[in-house]
Amino acid sequence: MAHNLILNVDSYKASHYLQYPPGSEYVSSYIECRGGEFPETLFFGLQAFIKQYLQQPVSAADVDEAEALLHAHGLPCHRAGWEHIVEAHGGLLPLEISAVPEGTVVPLHNVMLQVVNTCPACFWLTSYIETALVRAIWYPLAVATQCREIKKIIARYLEETADSLDNLPFKLHDFGARGASSLETAMLGGMAHLVNFQGTDTVSGLVAARQYYGAEMAGYSIPAAEHSTMTAWGKEREADAYANMLDQFAGPDKLVAVVSDSYDLWNAIENIWGNQLKQRVIDNGGTLVIRPDSGEPVRIVTESLERLMRIFGSRVNRKGYRMLPDFIRIIQGDGISRHSIPKILQAMKERKQSADNVTFGMGGALLQKLHRDLVSFAMKASAIRIDGHWHDVYKNPVTGPEKKSRRGRLALIENPDGEMETIRLEALGERENLLRPVYRDGQLLVDTAFDEVRARAAL
Repeated sequence: MAHNLILNVDSYKASHYLQYPPGSEYVSSYIECRGGEFPETLFFGLQAFIKQYLQQPVSAADVDEAEALLHAHGLPCHRAGWEHIVEAHGGLLPLEISAVPEGTVVPLHNVMLQVVNTCPACFWLTSYIETALVRAIWYPLAVATQCREIKKIIARYLEETADSLDNLPFKLHDFGARGASSLETAMLGGMAHLVNFQGTDTVSGLVAARQYYGAEMAGYSIPAAEHSTMTAWGKEREADAYANMLDQFAGPDKLVAVVSDSYDLWNAIENIWGNQLKQRVIDNGGTLVIRPDSGEPVRIVTESLERLMRIFGSRVNRKGYRMLPDFIRIIQGDGISRHSIPKILQAMKERKQSADNVTFGMGGALLQKLHRDLVSFAMKASAIRIDGHWHDVYKNPVTGPEKKSRRGRLALIENPDGEMETIRLEALGERENLLRPVYRDGQLLVDTAFDEVRARAAL
């Protein structure tokens, strides 16, 4: 589908070019996270937006289409402005976008991105791009931020109850593709999850990481059963269905996951895996991962582990917590969220079960149950140049003081104590501005690799 950037906008933006003061030349706007549920956010997703949307020029046909649609919609269209961009700038947006390097963890209430027009005839363009830019970044940023917070939780429980953190990158598996609102959502969200973890079933996230950040292979998965492939054998042949999974996929150093609650999870654990197929499980050479998929997650995980430890045995690790033998694990993929994960891990800890026994599969709560206010993500104009002079632009509503915005052109610095601080650009002096130009006039100035993003985001 051809994409018309002029129409990637909120309706009211179409009339804004007529609303600025005479003599306007440049408008500078910034993005920050003003609050929400996390103390810091992981900046990610800008490069994907630039590569997908800002490197394709606007055409004369786009201008014609936009004018017809906007007029029919009841709004003016800045035809002369867009024709200037087509004719004088080859259809590429005369903007400069500066941002923190992708993967940077930024405390709340700090500038992460600043955008300004580079052509004085296009002073109106800075705010026109807000709709597309905000939507393109808040979502992958929110997914990446939430995943990093979950990673902190899992890491803490591994530190307390496991011999190492070696398996941390595979402890939160992405099950979210089918619950995402669109293919693009799954691509961006699946890729954002992979900044923090390496296990995924969202193939489109791999495609995005390769396309936008040059990652040859950003994530991994294993053969796994779904209910239809197990129930196709019929209830009376449930054991045959499981045995077939071992026939097809088990072996030295191999992993295979089998959903086991189609009829009766406890029967599957006690009588099929734990009796009929017990020796095959022990001798499979790799690891069988049993997946419960219904019931109250805290009880299901802890009780499944207790039963498996009773049947297959367990060892006590150096931290004093029990571990299943290497040939068997569980993955809990139902009812998983940033709220349920610590409850499950705490219940396991209280029963002396190591966090290393379980992997979590997260679906809707990973990629879909998120919104912009989760990170209070906003873009605001903070400075305007009129007739050669810069002026502060800000809002400070008496009725909503939390919505007060910053003034002036901004810079982000790191203080001697290591804390980030947002300051006025004029106050920068010899200090390094952490905001660096990444886009100017249609050109991507910095091409960031996925491994760089991961390195910056690491705990």
